[in-house]
Amino acid sequence: MKRINIFIALLVASLLFSVNAKSEEIKPTKNVIVMIPDGTSIGVYSAARWFKLYNNLGDGLMIDPYITGTVTTFSSNAPIGDSAPTGSTYATGVLQQTGNVAIYPEVSNNDIFEVDASRTYQPAATILEASKILKNKAVGLVVTSEFPHATPADFSAHYYARGNYDVIAPQMAYQNLDVMFGGGNSIITDDIIKHFSNNGTTLIQDDKSSFLNYNGEGKVWALFGQRALPYNIDRNPDKYPSIAEMTEKAIDLLSKKENGFFLMVEGSQIDWAAHANDAATIINEYLAFDEAVGKAMEFAIKDGNTAVLVLSDHGNSGFTIGSARCPGYDKLSIEKLFETVSGIKLSANGLESILIKAEPDNIRSEFKKYTGIDITDEEFEVLRSSKNYRETDYTKVGTSINLAHNIVNILNAHMCFGFTTGGHTGEEVIMSAYHPQGDVPKGHLTNQQVNKYLQKVTGIEIALQELSDRIFVKHNSLFEGLNHSIDKTDPKFPILKVKKGKNTLELKAFSSVGKFNGKNFDIGSVVVYIDKNDTFYLPESLKQKLQ
Repeated sequence: MKRINIFIALLVASLLFSVNAKSEEIKPTKNVIVMIPDGTSIGVYSAARWFKLYNNLGDGLMIDPYITGTVTTFSSNAPIGDSAPTGSTYATGVLQQTGNVAIYPEVSNNDIFEVDASRTYQPAATILEASKILKNKAVGLVVTSEFPHATPADFSAHYYARGNYDVIAPQMAYQNLDVMFGGGNSIITDDIIKHFSNNGTTLIQDDKSSFLNYNGEGKVWALFGQRALPYNIDRNPDKYPSIAEMTEKAIDLLSKKENGFFLMVEGSQIDWAAHANDAATIINEYLAFDEAVGKAMEFAIKDGNTAVLVLSDHGNSGFTIGSARCPGYDKLSIEKLFETVSGIKLSANGLESILIKAEPDNIRSEFKKYTGIDITDEEFEVLRSSKNYRETDYTKVGTSINLAHNIVNILNAHMCFGFTTGGHTGEEVIMSAYHPQGDVPKGHLTNQQVNKYLQKVTGIEIALQELSDRIFVKHNSLFEGLNHSIDKTDPKFPILKVKKGKNTLELKAFSSVGKFNGKNFDIGSVVVYIDKNDTFYLPESLKQKLQ
Protein backbone atom coordinates (compact mmCIF):
# COMPACT_ATOMS: atom_id res chain seq x y z
CA MET A 1 0.00 0.00 0.00
CA LYS A 2 2.82 2.41 0.82
CA ARG A 3 4.38 1.77 -2.58
CA ILE A 4 1.07 2.59 -4.26
CA ASN A 5 0.73 5.78 -2.25
CA ILE A 6 4.26 6.85 -3.10
CA PHE A 7 3.69 6.14 -6.79
CA ILE A 8 0.45 8.13 -6.87
CA ALA A 9 2.01 10.99 -4.95
CA LEU A 10 4.95 11.16 -7.37
CA LEU A 11 2.62 10.99 -10.36
CA VAL A 12 0.41 13.82 -9.14
CA ALA A 13 3.42 15.86 -8.06
CA SER A 14 4.84 15.56 -11.57
CA LEU A 15 1.50 16.63 -13.04
CA LEU A 16 1.33 19.63 -10.75
CA PHE A 17 4.88 20.59 -11.70
CA SER A 18 3.90 20.39 -15.35
CA VAL A 19 0.94 22.71 -14.85
CA ASN A 20 3.04 25.14 -12.84
CA ALA A 21 5.64 25.20 -15.60
CA LYS A 22 2.96 26.20 -18.13
CA SER A 23 1.12 28.56 -15.84
CA GLU A 24 3.29 31.55 -16.76
CA GLU A 25 1.57 31.52 -20.15
CA ILE A 26 -1.88 32.10 -18.65
CA LYS A 27 -3.03 35.69 -19.01
CA PRO A 28 -5.34 36.85 -16.20
CA THR A 29 -8.80 38.04 -17.18
CA LYS A 30 -10.96 40.67 -15.54
CA ASN A 31 -13.84 38.25 -14.98
CA VAL A 32 -13.87 34.53 -14.18
CA ILE A 33 -16.93 32.27 -14.33
CA VAL A 34 -16.82 28.70 -12.98
CA MET A 35 -19.78 26.48 -13.88
CA ILE A 36 -20.34 23.12 -12.19
CA PRO A 37 -22.96 20.62 -13.40
CA ASP A 38 -22.96 18.69 -10.14
CA GLY A 39 -22.69 14.91 -10.43
CA THR A 40 -22.68 14.86 -14.23
CA SER A 41 -21.19 11.69 -15.66
CA ILE A 42 -20.10 11.40 -19.28
CA GLY A 43 -23.22 9.38 -20.12
CA VAL A 44 -25.35 12.41 -19.33
CA TYR A 45 -23.71 14.47 -22.08
CA SER A 46 -24.26 11.69 -24.59
CA ALA A 47 -27.93 11.22 -23.64
CA ALA A 48 -28.55 14.98 -23.71
CA ARG A 49 -27.13 15.26 -27.24
CA TRP A 50 -29.26 12.38 -28.56
CA PHE A 51 -32.31 13.78 -26.75
CA LYS A 52 -31.87 17.14 -28.48
CA LEU A 53 -31.40 15.48 -31.87
CA TYR A 54 -34.49 13.28 -31.48
CA ASN A 55 -36.64 16.23 -30.37
CA ASN A 56 -35.35 18.66 -33.03
CA LEU A 57 -33.87 20.92 -30.37
CA GLY A 58 -30.65 21.62 -32.22
CA ASP A 59 -27.38 19.84 -32.81
CA GLY A 60 -25.04 19.31 -29.88
CA LEU A 61 -24.51 21.08 -26.57
CA MET A 62 -23.31 24.54 -25.66
CA ILE A 63 -20.15 23.07 -24.14
CA ASP A 64 -19.15 21.19 -27.29
CA PRO A 65 -16.97 23.83 -29.01
CA TYR A 66 -15.09 24.39 -25.75
CA ILE A 67 -14.25 20.86 -24.55
CA THR A 68 -10.54 20.84 -23.68
CA GLY A 69 -9.93 17.75 -21.54
CA THR A 70 -10.91 15.76 -18.48
CA VAL A 71 -10.46 16.09 -14.74
CA THR A 72 -9.95 13.44 -12.05
CA THR A 73 -11.61 14.53 -8.83
CA PHE A 74 -10.97 12.84 -5.48
CA SER A 75 -10.77 13.28 -1.74
CA SER A 76 -7.62 13.28 0.37
CA ASN A 77 -8.29 9.68 1.36
CA ALA A 78 -10.56 8.24 -1.36
CA PRO A 79 -10.70 8.16 -5.17
CA ILE A 80 -14.48 8.76 -5.11
CA GLY A 81 -15.51 12.06 -3.60
CA ASP A 82 -18.70 13.91 -2.77
CA SER A 83 -19.41 17.53 -3.62
CA ALA A 84 -18.00 18.89 -0.37
CA PRO A 85 -14.35 17.80 -0.74
CA THR A 86 -14.23 17.82 -4.56
CA GLY A 87 -15.77 21.27 -4.93
CA SER A 88 -13.64 22.48 -2.05
CA THR A 89 -10.51 21.36 -3.87
CA TYR A 90 -11.57 23.32 -6.94
CA ALA A 91 -12.07 26.31 -4.65
CA THR A 92 -8.99 25.98 -2.42
CA GLY A 93 -6.48 23.58 -3.98
CA VAL A 94 -6.53 21.55 -0.75
CA LEU A 95 -7.54 17.88 -0.86
CA GLN A 96 -10.21 17.18 1.75
CA GLN A 97 -12.33 14.38 3.20
CA THR A 98 -15.98 13.56 2.71
CA GLY A 99 -18.10 16.24 4.37
CA ASN A 100 -15.33 18.86 4.54
CA VAL A 101 -16.11 22.37 3.30
CA ALA A 102 -12.99 24.41 2.47
CA ILE A 103 -11.01 23.20 5.46
CA TYR A 104 -7.79 21.27 5.98
CA PRO A 105 -8.60 17.61 6.72
CA GLU A 106 -7.82 15.32 9.59
CA VAL A 107 -5.17 12.62 9.22
CA SER A 108 -6.69 9.23 8.39
CA ASN A 109 -5.36 5.71 8.03
CA ASN A 110 -5.91 5.64 4.29
CA ASP A 111 -4.72 9.06 3.10
CA ILE A 112 -3.71 8.95 -0.57
CA PHE A 113 -1.30 11.80 0.12
CA GLU A 114 0.38 12.91 3.30
CA VAL A 115 -1.86 15.22 5.32
CA ASP A 116 -0.29 18.03 7.34
CA ALA A 117 -1.56 17.36 10.87
CA SER A 118 -0.48 20.83 12.00
CA ARG A 119 -3.13 22.36 9.72
CA THR A 120 -6.06 20.10 10.63
CA TYR A 121 -9.29 22.16 10.85
CA GLN A 122 -7.63 25.34 9.60
CA PRO A 123 -10.01 27.01 7.11
CA ALA A 124 -8.57 27.02 3.59
CA ALA A 125 -8.96 30.30 1.70
CA THR A 126 -11.06 29.99 -1.46
CA ILE A 127 -10.68 31.48 -4.90
CA LEU A 128 -13.84 33.51 -4.22
CA GLU A 129 -12.36 34.96 -1.02
CA ALA A 130 -9.05 35.68 -2.77
CA SER A 131 -10.86 37.44 -5.62
CA LYS A 132 -12.64 39.67 -3.11
CA ILE A 133 -9.83 40.28 -0.62
CA LEU A 134 -6.79 40.43 -2.90
CA LYS A 135 -8.27 41.73 -6.17
CA ASN A 136 -11.26 43.71 -4.88
CA LYS A 137 -13.54 41.90 -7.31
CA ALA A 138 -17.28 41.49 -6.98
CA VAL A 139 -18.26 37.91 -6.18
CA GLY A 140 -21.38 35.86 -6.68
CA LEU A 141 -23.02 32.44 -6.54
CA VAL A 142 -25.90 30.99 -8.56
CA VAL A 143 -27.34 27.57 -7.61
CA THR A 144 -30.56 25.57 -7.88
CA SER A 145 -30.11 24.00 -4.44
CA GLU A 146 -30.61 25.74 -1.11
CA PHE A 147 -27.85 28.33 -0.81
CA PRO A 148 -25.73 26.64 1.94
CA HIS A 149 -25.57 23.30 0.09
CA ALA A 150 -22.15 21.73 -0.39
CA THR A 151 -20.90 23.32 -3.62
CA PRO A 152 -21.84 26.96 -2.91
CA ALA A 153 -20.53 26.47 0.64
CA ASP A 154 -17.24 25.14 -0.80
CA PHE A 155 -16.52 28.57 -2.26
CA SER A 156 -17.80 30.75 0.57
CA ALA A 157 -17.70 28.97 3.95
CA HIS A 158 -15.54 26.74 6.11
CA TYR A 159 -16.46 23.77 8.27
CA TYR A 160 -15.75 20.09 8.74
CA ALA A 161 -19.41 19.00 8.28
CA ARG A 162 -21.23 20.09 5.14
CA GLY A 163 -24.69 19.54 6.63
CA ASN A 164 -24.35 22.04 9.48
CA TYR A 165 -26.31 24.87 7.87
CA ASP A 166 -26.52 26.64 11.22
CA VAL A 167 -22.87 27.67 10.89
CA ILE A 168 -22.50 27.60 7.09
CA ALA A 169 -25.42 29.88 6.21
CA PRO A 170 -24.27 32.83 8.38
CA GLN A 171 -20.75 32.55 7.00
CA MET A 172 -22.13 32.93 3.50
CA ALA A 173 -24.24 35.91 4.55
CA TYR A 174 -21.28 37.57 6.28
CA GLN A 175 -19.07 37.04 3.22
CA ASN A 176 -20.96 40.06 1.86
CA LEU A 177 -21.52 38.43 -1.51
CA ASP A 178 -22.50 40.82 -4.26
CA VAL A 179 -24.89 38.27 -5.76
CA MET A 180 -26.50 35.12 -4.31
CA PHE A 181 -29.30 33.50 -6.31
CA GLY A 182 -30.82 30.13 -5.39
CA GLY A 183 -33.12 28.48 -2.88
CA GLY A 184 -33.39 28.41 0.89
CA ASN A 185 -35.82 30.99 2.29
CA SER A 186 -36.46 28.83 5.36
CA ILE A 187 -32.74 29.02 6.23
CA ILE A 188 -32.63 32.83 6.42
CA THR A 189 -32.45 33.89 10.08
CA ASP A 190 -33.30 37.13 11.83
CA ASP A 191 -29.58 37.74 12.32
CA ILE A 192 -28.94 37.38 8.58
CA ILE A 193 -31.80 39.75 7.77
CA LYS A 194 -30.40 42.28 10.27
CA HIS A 195 -26.94 42.01 8.70
CA PHE A 196 -28.39 42.55 5.23
CA SER A 197 -30.11 45.68 6.52
CA ASN A 198 -26.85 46.92 8.02
CA ASN A 199 -24.71 46.33 4.93
CA GLY A 200 -27.27 47.36 2.32
CA THR A 201 -28.01 43.96 0.83
CA THR A 202 -31.36 43.70 -0.95
CA LEU A 203 -33.18 40.44 -0.14
CA ILE A 204 -35.76 39.30 -2.71
CA GLN A 205 -37.87 36.32 -1.64
CA ASP A 206 -40.17 34.31 -3.91
CA ASP A 207 -40.70 37.21 -6.30
CA LYS A 208 -39.53 36.43 -9.82
CA SER A 209 -40.74 39.72 -11.27
CA SER A 210 -38.83 41.81 -8.72
CA PHE A 211 -35.79 39.63 -9.32
CA LEU A 212 -35.79 40.03 -13.09
CA ASN A 213 -36.43 43.76 -12.83
CA TYR A 214 -33.79 44.45 -10.19
CA ASN A 215 -31.14 46.86 -11.50
CA GLY A 216 -29.69 48.27 -8.31
CA GLU A 217 -26.03 48.92 -7.66
CA GLY A 218 -25.85 47.19 -4.28
CA LYS A 219 -25.57 43.62 -3.13
CA VAL A 220 -28.56 41.38 -3.78
CA TRP A 221 -29.80 37.97 -2.69
CA ALA A 222 -32.76 36.41 -4.51
CA LEU A 223 -34.11 33.18 -3.00
CA PHE A 224 -36.94 30.98 -4.21
CA GLY A 225 -38.66 28.20 -2.28
CA GLN A 226 -38.23 27.07 1.29
CA ARG A 227 -35.25 24.86 0.46
CA ALA A 228 -34.13 24.00 -3.08
CA LEU A 229 -35.78 25.22 -6.26
CA PRO A 230 -37.98 22.65 -8.03
CA TYR A 231 -36.45 20.40 -10.65
CA ASN A 232 -36.50 22.25 -13.97
CA ILE A 233 -38.93 19.69 -15.43
CA ASP A 234 -41.37 20.49 -12.57
CA ARG A 235 -40.71 24.24 -12.49
CA ASN A 236 -43.53 26.75 -12.81
CA PRO A 237 -41.87 29.39 -15.05
CA ASP A 238 -44.17 32.10 -13.74
CA LYS A 239 -42.95 31.54 -10.19
CA TYR A 240 -39.39 30.25 -10.42
CA PRO A 241 -36.55 31.52 -12.64
CA SER A 242 -34.50 29.08 -14.68
CA ILE A 243 -30.80 28.64 -13.99
CA ALA A 244 -30.15 30.39 -17.32
CA GLU A 245 -32.21 33.40 -16.19
CA MET A 246 -30.38 33.53 -12.85
CA THR A 247 -26.99 33.24 -14.57
CA GLU A 248 -27.80 35.97 -17.07
CA LYS A 249 -29.02 38.28 -14.30
CA ALA A 250 -25.96 37.62 -12.15
CA ILE A 251 -23.62 38.41 -15.04
CA ASP A 252 -25.57 41.55 -15.89
CA LEU A 253 -25.25 42.87 -12.32
CA LEU A 254 -21.69 41.75 -11.64
CA SER A 255 -20.33 43.05 -14.96
CA LYS A 256 -21.11 46.59 -13.84
CA LYS A 257 -18.39 46.34 -11.18
CA GLU A 258 -15.22 48.26 -11.99
CA ASN A 259 -12.69 45.63 -10.89
CA GLY A 260 -14.40 42.66 -12.50
CA PHE A 261 -16.00 39.65 -10.87
CA PHE A 262 -15.81 35.99 -9.88
CA LEU A 263 -18.98 33.94 -10.33
CA MET A 264 -19.68 30.29 -9.56
CA VAL A 265 -22.78 28.72 -11.13
CA GLU A 266 -23.94 25.24 -10.09
CA GLY A 267 -26.50 23.01 -11.77
CA SER A 268 -27.07 21.47 -8.37
CA GLN A 269 -29.83 19.00 -9.07
CA ILE A 270 -28.41 17.03 -11.96
CA ASP A 271 -26.71 15.19 -9.11
CA TRP A 272 -29.98 14.77 -7.20
CA ALA A 273 -31.77 13.30 -10.21
CA ALA A 274 -28.85 10.91 -10.71
CA HIS A 275 -29.10 9.80 -7.07
CA ALA A 276 -32.74 9.02 -7.83
CA ASN A 277 -31.89 7.20 -11.10
CA ASP A 278 -34.46 9.45 -12.79
CA ALA A 279 -33.29 9.52 -16.42
CA ALA A 280 -35.74 12.08 -17.82
CA THR A 281 -34.99 14.50 -15.00
CA ILE A 282 -31.23 14.03 -15.34
CA ILE A 283 -31.40 14.95 -19.03
CA ASN A 284 -33.78 17.87 -18.51
CA GLU A 285 -31.77 19.23 -15.59
CA TYR A 286 -28.53 19.06 -17.58
CA LEU A 287 -30.04 20.79 -20.62
CA ALA A 288 -31.28 23.62 -18.38
CA PHE A 289 -27.71 23.99 -17.10
CA ASP A 290 -26.33 23.85 -20.64
CA GLU A 291 -28.57 26.77 -21.54
CA ALA A 292 -26.93 28.72 -18.71
CA VAL A 293 -23.53 27.81 -20.16
CA GLY A 294 -24.69 29.38 -23.42
CA LYS A 295 -25.49 32.63 -21.60
CA ALA A 296 -22.06 32.69 -19.96
CA MET A 297 -20.21 31.93 -23.19
CA GLU A 298 -22.20 34.55 -25.09
CA PHE A 299 -21.20 37.18 -22.54
CA ALA A 300 -17.55 36.06 -22.41
CA ILE A 301 -17.10 36.19 -26.17
CA LYS A 302 -18.73 39.61 -26.43
CA ASP A 303 -16.90 40.98 -23.38
CA GLY A 304 -13.40 39.93 -24.47
CA ASN A 305 -12.01 39.89 -20.93
CA THR A 306 -13.78 36.92 -19.31
CA ALA A 307 -12.67 33.32 -18.80
CA VAL A 308 -15.20 30.50 -18.36
CA LEU A 309 -14.49 27.04 -16.94
CA VAL A 310 -17.17 24.33 -17.03
CA LEU A 311 -16.63 21.01 -15.25
CA SER A 312 -18.43 18.61 -12.95
CA ASP A 313 -17.19 17.80 -9.46
CA HIS A 314 -17.70 14.01 -9.73
CA GLY A 315 -19.77 11.38 -11.54
CA ASN A 316 -22.99 9.90 -10.24
CA SER A 317 -25.01 6.70 -10.75
CA GLY A 318 -23.06 5.19 -13.66
CA PHE A 319 -25.71 6.49 -16.08
CA THR A 320 -25.57 4.85 -19.53
CA ILE A 321 -27.52 4.68 -22.78
CA GLY A 322 -28.22 0.96 -22.88
CA SER A 323 -28.97 -1.59 -20.19
CA ALA A 324 -28.83 -5.37 -19.72
CA ARG A 325 -32.57 -5.17 -19.00
CA CYS A 326 -33.14 -4.52 -22.73
CA PRO A 327 -32.12 -7.51 -24.90
CA GLY A 328 -30.69 -6.29 -28.19
CA TYR A 329 -30.47 -2.70 -26.94
CA ASP A 330 -27.40 -2.08 -29.12
CA LYS A 331 -29.61 -2.45 -32.23
CA LEU A 332 -32.43 -0.18 -31.05
CA SER A 333 -33.25 2.92 -33.13
CA ILE A 334 -33.00 6.45 -31.80
CA GLU A 335 -36.80 6.43 -31.61
CA LYS A 336 -36.86 3.26 -29.51
CA LEU A 337 -34.23 4.69 -27.17
CA PHE A 338 -35.55 8.25 -26.80
CA GLU A 339 -39.28 8.25 -27.55
CA THR A 340 -40.41 7.29 -24.05
CA VAL A 341 -38.02 9.54 -22.15
CA SER A 342 -39.07 12.44 -24.38
CA GLY A 343 -42.70 12.02 -23.33
CA ILE A 344 -42.08 12.30 -19.58
CA LYS A 345 -43.34 15.64 -18.29
CA LEU A 346 -42.52 15.46 -14.56
CA SER A 347 -39.79 14.16 -12.29
CA ALA A 348 -40.53 11.06 -10.23
CA ASN A 349 -40.95 13.36 -7.22
CA GLY A 350 -43.31 15.62 -9.16
CA LEU A 351 -45.39 12.66 -10.29
CA GLU A 352 -45.36 11.26 -6.75
CA SER A 353 -46.96 14.50 -5.45
CA ILE A 354 -49.84 13.96 -7.88
CA LEU A 355 -50.29 10.22 -7.38
CA ILE A 356 -50.34 10.58 -3.59
CA LYS A 357 -53.51 12.65 -3.96
CA ALA A 358 -55.08 10.50 -6.69
CA GLU A 359 -57.82 7.96 -6.07
CA PRO A 360 -56.76 4.39 -6.91
CA ASP A 361 -59.03 4.36 -9.98
CA ASN A 362 -57.20 7.40 -11.36
CA ILE A 363 -53.61 6.20 -10.87
CA ARG A 364 -53.38 4.64 -14.35
CA SER A 365 -54.71 7.70 -16.17
CA GLU A 366 -52.61 10.15 -14.15
CA PHE A 367 -49.47 8.11 -14.74
CA LYS A 368 -50.10 8.05 -18.49
CA LYS A 369 -50.96 11.75 -18.58
CA TYR A 370 -47.50 12.72 -17.37
CA THR A 371 -45.41 9.89 -18.85
CA GLY A 372 -47.23 8.51 -21.88
CA ILE A 373 -46.87 5.02 -20.37
CA ASP A 374 -49.65 2.47 -19.92
CA ILE A 375 -48.71 0.68 -16.71
CA THR A 376 -49.32 -3.05 -16.21
CA ASP A 377 -51.53 -4.56 -13.54
CA GLU A 378 -48.43 -5.52 -11.59
CA GLU A 379 -47.04 -2.00 -11.80
CA PHE A 380 -50.37 -0.59 -10.67
CA GLU A 381 -50.26 -2.77 -7.54
CA VAL A 382 -46.70 -1.66 -6.82
CA LEU A 383 -47.73 1.99 -6.97
CA ARG A 384 -50.84 1.47 -4.88
CA SER A 385 -48.91 -0.34 -2.13
CA SER A 386 -45.98 2.11 -2.00
CA LYS A 387 -45.03 3.96 1.14
CA ASN A 388 -47.02 7.16 1.02
CA TYR A 389 -44.22 9.61 1.80
CA ARG A 390 -41.26 11.30 0.20
CA GLU A 391 -37.74 10.31 1.19
CA THR A 392 -36.25 13.26 3.09
CA ASP A 393 -32.66 12.37 2.20
CA TYR A 394 -32.26 13.07 -1.52
CA THR A 395 -29.23 10.73 -1.72
CA LYS A 396 -31.46 7.78 -0.82
CA VAL A 397 -34.37 8.35 -3.19
CA GLY A 398 -32.95 5.66 -5.47
CA THR A 399 -32.83 3.02 -2.73
CA SER A 400 -35.86 3.72 -0.51
CA ILE A 401 -39.00 1.68 -1.19
CA ASN A 402 -41.26 4.72 -1.40
CA LEU A 403 -43.60 5.92 -4.10
CA ALA A 404 -40.99 8.01 -5.91
CA HIS A 405 -38.60 5.04 -5.93
CA ASN A 406 -41.26 2.77 -7.40
CA ILE A 407 -42.17 5.36 -10.03
CA VAL A 408 -38.51 5.46 -11.09
CA ASN A 409 -38.37 1.68 -11.31
CA ILE A 410 -41.46 1.60 -13.53
CA LEU A 411 -40.12 4.37 -15.77
CA ASN A 412 -36.78 2.62 -16.14
CA ALA A 413 -38.50 -0.66 -16.95
CA HIS A 414 -39.99 1.06 -20.00
CA MET A 415 -36.67 2.57 -21.14
CA CYS A 416 -33.15 1.36 -21.88
CA PHE A 417 -31.02 3.54 -19.64
CA GLY A 418 -28.70 1.84 -17.17
CA PHE A 419 -27.52 2.73 -13.66
CA THR A 420 -24.86 1.03 -11.58
CA THR A 421 -25.64 2.76 -8.29
CA GLY A 422 -27.66 5.45 -6.55
CA GLY A 423 -24.48 7.14 -5.39
CA HIS A 424 -21.37 8.89 -6.64
CA THR A 425 -18.87 7.32 -9.03
CA GLY A 426 -15.16 7.85 -9.59
CA GLU A 427 -14.71 8.34 -13.33
CA GLU A 428 -13.03 11.49 -14.60
CA VAL A 429 -15.28 14.33 -15.74
CA ILE A 430 -15.37 16.45 -18.88
CA MET A 431 -13.83 19.93 -18.83
CA SER A 432 -14.76 22.80 -21.15
CA ALA A 433 -13.10 26.19 -21.12
CA TYR A 434 -13.03 29.57 -22.83
CA HIS A 435 -10.33 32.23 -22.60
CA PRO A 436 -10.17 35.30 -24.87
CA GLN A 437 -6.50 34.60 -25.66
CA GLY A 438 -6.95 30.83 -25.79
CA ASP A 439 -5.12 30.20 -22.50
CA VAL A 440 -7.32 27.27 -21.50
CA PRO A 441 -6.38 24.18 -19.47
CA LYS A 442 -5.88 21.19 -21.77
CA GLY A 443 -5.55 17.43 -21.50
CA HIS A 444 -6.02 15.59 -18.24
CA LEU A 445 -5.94 17.52 -14.95
CA THR A 446 -6.53 16.78 -11.29
CA ASN A 447 -8.89 18.87 -9.18
CA GLN A 448 -5.85 20.50 -7.56
CA GLN A 449 -4.58 21.56 -10.96
CA VAL A 450 -7.93 23.14 -11.72
CA ASN A 451 -7.44 25.37 -8.69
CA LYS A 452 -3.93 26.30 -9.87
CA TYR A 453 -5.42 27.40 -13.17
CA LEU A 454 -8.12 29.44 -11.43
CA GLN A 455 -5.52 31.22 -9.34
CA LYS A 456 -3.55 32.17 -12.45
CA VAL A 457 -6.48 33.23 -14.60
CA THR A 458 -7.88 35.30 -11.72
CA GLY A 459 -4.52 37.02 -11.32
CA ILE A 460 -3.91 35.91 -7.74
CA GLU A 461 -0.24 36.65 -7.06
CA ILE A 462 0.21 34.76 -3.79
CA ALA A 463 -0.58 31.15 -2.97
CA LEU A 464 -3.97 30.54 -1.40
CA GLN A 465 -2.20 28.80 1.47
CA GLU A 466 -0.43 32.09 2.22
CA LEU A 467 -3.77 33.86 2.23
CA SER A 468 -5.10 31.18 4.59
CA ASP A 469 -2.24 31.94 6.95
CA ARG A 470 -3.13 35.63 6.86
CA ILE A 471 -6.87 35.41 7.49
CA PHE A 472 -7.20 32.15 9.45
CA VAL A 473 -4.76 32.30 12.36
CA LYS A 474 -5.46 30.40 15.60
CA HIS A 475 -6.68 32.78 18.27
CA ASN A 476 -4.38 31.44 21.01
CA SER A 477 -1.41 32.11 18.74
CA LEU A 478 -2.61 35.48 17.51
CA PHE A 479 -3.39 36.77 21.01
CA GLU A 480 -0.68 34.96 22.91
CA GLY A 481 0.14 36.76 26.14
CA LEU A 482 -3.13 38.70 26.15
CA ASN A 483 -6.17 38.12 28.33
CA HIS A 484 -8.65 36.21 26.20
CA SER A 485 -11.63 33.95 26.85
CA ILE A 486 -14.48 32.26 24.97
CA ASP A 487 -18.04 33.10 25.96
CA LYS A 488 -20.25 30.08 25.18
CA THR A 489 -23.54 31.48 26.41
CA ASP A 490 -24.77 30.69 22.90
CA PRO A 491 -22.97 27.40 22.17
CA LYS A 492 -23.65 27.64 18.41
CA PHE A 493 -22.14 31.09 18.16
CA PRO A 494 -19.49 31.55 20.86
CA ILE A 495 -17.78 34.89 21.24
CA LEU A 496 -14.04 35.38 21.64
CA LYS A 497 -13.25 38.22 24.05
CA VAL A 498 -9.77 39.75 24.16
CA LYS A 499 -8.64 42.46 26.56
CA LYS A 500 -5.60 44.69 26.66
CA GLY A 501 -5.63 47.55 29.10
CA LYS A 502 -8.88 49.46 28.66
CA ASN A 503 -9.50 48.01 25.19
CA THR A 504 -11.80 45.05 24.52
CA LEU A 505 -12.20 43.11 21.31
CA GLU A 506 -15.24 40.85 20.78
CA LEU A 507 -15.36 38.43 17.85
CA LYS A 508 -18.47 36.35 17.19
CA ALA A 509 -18.11 32.97 15.49
CA PHE A 510 -19.11 32.79 11.80
CA SER A 511 -19.44 36.55 11.45
CA SER A 512 -17.39 39.25 9.73
CA VAL A 513 -18.52 41.99 12.11
CA GLY A 514 -16.54 42.47 15.33
CA LYS A 515 -16.83 44.84 18.24
CA PHE A 516 -14.02 47.08 19.46
CA ASN A 517 -14.85 48.77 22.76
CA GLY A 518 -18.51 48.06 22.03
CA LYS A 519 -18.56 49.55 18.51
CA ASN A 520 -19.08 47.42 15.40
CA PHE A 521 -16.38 47.21 12.74
CA ASP A 522 -15.87 45.19 9.55
CA ILE A 523 -13.30 42.45 10.13
CA GLY A 524 -12.64 41.96 6.42
CA SER A 525 -13.20 38.21 6.36
CA VAL A 526 -15.31 35.66 8.19
CA VAL A 527 -14.36 34.44 11.67
CA VAL A 528 -14.49 30.63 11.85
CA TYR A 529 -14.84 28.66 15.08
CA ILE A 530 -14.12 24.92 15.25
CA ASP A 531 -15.59 23.20 18.28
CA LYS A 532 -13.47 20.07 17.88
CA ASN A 533 -10.35 21.98 18.94
CA ASP A 534 -12.13 24.92 20.60
CA THR A 535 -10.34 27.34 18.32
CA PHE A 536 -11.21 30.59 16.55
CA TYR A 537 -9.51 31.28 13.20
CA LEU A 538 -8.98 35.00 12.61
CA PRO A 539 -7.22 37.54 10.39
CA GLU A 540 -3.74 38.40 11.64
CA SER A 541 -4.59 42.09 11.14
CA LEU A 542 -6.85 41.98 14.22
CA LYS A 543 -3.85 42.09 16.49
CA GLN A 544 -3.28 45.68 15.38
CA LYS A 545 -6.59 46.68 16.98
CA LEU A 546 -5.00 46.14 20.38
CA GLN A 547 -1.62 47.73 19.72
